Amino acid sequence: MICHICRQGETKQGTATVTLERGGLTLVIKGVPAQICENCGEEYVDESVTERLLETAEEVAADGTQVDIREYRAA
Repeated sequence: MICHICRQGETKQGTATVTLERGGLTLVIKGVPAQICENCGEEYVDESVTERLLETAEEVAADGTQVDIREYRAA
């Protein structure tokens, strides 16, 4: 697909590092499947992956964790 940000580059399958912050929680998830623009580096994560990321964030927040770094795992 053509990048929606730079409108110049094509996206290719790769992995990204996603950082989510809410309240006192900072969650870093590495190795997230994403489409990445070859030109500007913008990262696009599909709906099912986003859903998994948000589920993970809810689980970590419920434990009272403040900082967590982990590898992405599909459900």
